[in-house]
Amino acid sequence: MLDYQLNGRVAIVTGGVSGIGLAVARALAASGAKVSVWDLKQDAVDATVAALQSDGATAIGVALDVTDPQAVEAAVTRTVDELGGLDIGVNNAGIGGPGASSGDYPVDGWKRVIDVNLNSVFLCQRAQIQAMRTAGKGGSIINMASILGQVGFPQSPAYAAAKHGVVGLTQTAAWEHARDGIRINAVGPGFIRTPLVEKMDPAARDALQAKHALGRLGTPEEVAALVAWLASDDASFATGTYYAIDGGYLAV
Repeated sequence: MLDYQLNGRVAIVTGGVSGIGLAVARALAASGAKVSVWDLKQDAVDATVAALQSDGATAIGVALDVTDPQAVEAAVTRTVDELGGLDIGVNNAGIGGPGASSGDYPVDGWKRVIDVNLNSVFLCQRAQIQAMRTAGKGGSIINMASILGQVGFPQSPAYAAAKHGVVGLTQTAAWEHARDGIRINAVGPGFIRTPLVEKMDPAARDALQAKHALGRLGTPEEVAALVAWLASDDASFATGTYYAIDGGYLAV
């Protein structure tokens, strides 16, 4: 079990009902944090909160569209009011988007990917910073980027552009708000065994595994362990940094 001494701290996890987001919510709760789970569908949010509570965690859920500025601000306010503050923000919500080359990429698909994978990170981070700054206790924000925040990938121009943007947004905000006591970092997972990857053709999945030096895909729990560390005081000197957790994908 993780033990990063997060007792009594309040965390927001966006996209928190499956995959990496769910693993992060569980890891933070296991370390003693009170967790506000955000996702799009109310039934999935309710089920996740119930599961966390059954394990002894303090948790609430908010169903919202993270691309809606007013909804994001309201969700932060609700989290602060119901859980007593805000110490940790994990901005993980994202989508894959269409698969197409840059010259043929659908404009509506581009706008949707940028909106969910980049604009929502800005909106959530902005509202989280404001709440943390008002409280005056500092905090830790972790933005979920990707290995594609450092390199390109065929058929994924919008996703790669958004994740590169998340890294730049993170680095800029870290400089701007260090004096507020707010640490802001980005995490860059390699290909992780999420439900989306598990649905891939086995041959395609094997080809992906071969691109990682460790010869396998990562697990959501491995990413969550890094996020929990960044959320804790053990990472007190870490800010403005991109942390790849990629099984060696970027090492070549």
